[in-house]
Amino acid sequence: MPGLVSVKTPPRISIPEDNNNHQIRTTPDSTNPKTTPPAQRRPPSPSPSSSRAKPSPDRSSGKKKSPEKQLLLDESSLDNPDLGPFLLKLARDTIASGDGPSKALDYALRASKSFERCAVEGEPSLDLAMCLHVVAAIYCSLGRFEEAIPVLDRAIKVPEISRGADHALAAFSGYMQLGDTHSMLGQLDRSIECYKEGLKIQMEALGDTDPRVAETCRYLAEAHVQAMQFDEADTLCKRTLEIHRVHSAPASLEEAADRRLMALICEAKGDYESALEHLVLASMAMIANGQDNEVAAIDLSIGNIYLSLSRFDEAVFSYQKALTVFKASKGDNHPAVASVFVRLADLYYKTGKLRESRSYCENALRIYAKPVPGTTPEDIASGMTEISAIYESFNEPEEALKLLQKSMKLLEDKPGQQSTIAGVEARMGVMFYMVGRYEEARGAFESAVAKLRASGERKSAFFGVVLNQMGLACVQLFKIDEAAELFEEAREILEQECGPCHQDTLGVYSNLAATYDALGRVEDAIEILEYVLKLREEKLGTANPDFDDEKKRLAELLKEAGRSRNKKAKSLENLIDPNSKRTKKEATSKKWSAFGFRS
Repeated sequence: MPGLVSVKTPPRISIPEDNNNHQIRTTPDSTNPKTTPPAQRRPPSPSPSSSRAKPSPDRSSGKKKSPEKQLLLDESSLDNPDLGPFLLKLARDTIASGDGPSKALDYALRASKSFERCAVEGEPSLDLAMCLHVVAAIYCSLGRFEEAIPVLDRAIKVPEISRGADHALAAFSGYMQLGDTHSMLGQLDRSIECYKEGLKIQMEALGDTDPRVAETCRYLAEAHVQAMQFDEADTLCKRTLEIHRVHSAPASLEEAADRRLMALICEAKGDYESALEHLVLASMAMIANGQDNEVAAIDLSIGNIYLSLSRFDEAVFSYQKALTVFKASKGDNHPAVASVFVRLADLYYKTGKLRESRSYCENALRIYAKPVPGTTPEDIASGMTEISAIYESFNEPEEALKLLQKSMKLLEDKPGQQSTIAGVEARMGVMFYMVGRYEEARGAFESAVAKLRASGERKSAFFGVVLNQMGLACVQLFKIDEAAELFEEAREILEQECGPCHQDTLGVYSNLAATYDALGRVEDAIEILEYVLKLREEKLGTANPDFDDEKKRLAELLKEAGRSRNKKAKSLENLIDPNSKRTKKEATSKKWSAFGFRS
């Protein structure tokens, strides 16, 4: 959300620096960015080993050595204990001088081989671990994240934590760097597991209340937010706040950052009053520290909360305050200004002022069309995605679709954006569905589902909603068997995440019943509809118009089956799967009279 602490942005992985004063750090990259040494200063040559004679040049022949002999010489030179540090320094200097990561990778790989060959048997080599971190970082800088994973897996096995702080630092750094690399690949579940291991090592070395532990807790909390695991994020963020209260001055910048993240978590959980309280306290801290731009960003977030609470006048006031500061400090064409325009457009749409809403959308799009230097593609893509939702509300799906396609182009080559791309693809699927392009809708949903599965979000409510939407597209293409499988999986997830009485879960029940009916599985369809009606009668009430529709459909199915309604409906656990429950959703509710399907 604009202005708030964003869901965790995958960090840039930098080349680790050799540091003799080791401590357990909380830097997410596992190591600090290196200060660039002077390019002209060359490292000294390694001292030659006494076991290796320096070959004299063959003056009688101009022939070059064969590749086989050169390889043998290179391999034998790796036994020199001075070569590893020399090559590692050479790799770092190559990166710093801008000569290119490919050459640096060659030096680092050779250094790792040298460290491995010179290691004392039974003694873990921290030099080797550090060198592997550098190799992995160079792979990541080349965009070869998959190749960095096995290198880091190997690196975290080298240190022995029981040997002291140096080994603990190496292990902590390795796990954090591995987590970052998984994050860049969109593998959020694996990323979080690595961060947890790193935090555990750090806490064992420093204790539970060290300020550096607080930074890692906040980093892990951001990862949980990105994975939409808000309860876990809430627990970690509260721990971070407690530590900073002890170690930081009142109204510190650290506390303000914690409260902004806490507000994001509270907002995601629907606790808007608590979110507002955290944002007000964060704003006071930023004002005390003279951070005007940050105060404006928080005002934007406060406006979002007021909008969610339908306190529209207060929302407009907060947005206008933020807009004034952003225009004065960043200029009229900065993306921060565009982000305020987008929020105002949303507000005016919700208050029925459609002309003003459209005007603010157009103003924001003009800024995104000619971005100022330094604007990131992610900022533009995020803004366009939000504007597309407003155009969808205007009932202009084609225009919304164009904006989503532009967002996709901006994000498609960016590492670590798989979940964001999946969300955009899911929205594109809904737009394709709305305009009757069902094959394209199914393709967009299928791509989104694949990315969400790979990123570890296969148990989130949003994933269940996407499965439901993909099932509806399959129904329109008469792929009823595939639709039934998708609805069944969506039912499991939504029951687990939202419970059987949630509106999204009830919608999937209805779709599944209609699919079973279409497949001739009348008894199964009756079983589901009886269960749904029982839920409505006993827990939700019968005022909902869906109740009459479902009751009518059940009566038709019972007539077809030649029996009357069973008032004591069996549990769905006996029908499909035990331990099932369900998820969240984004699309508007529609009915298809022929089948009774609902989005």
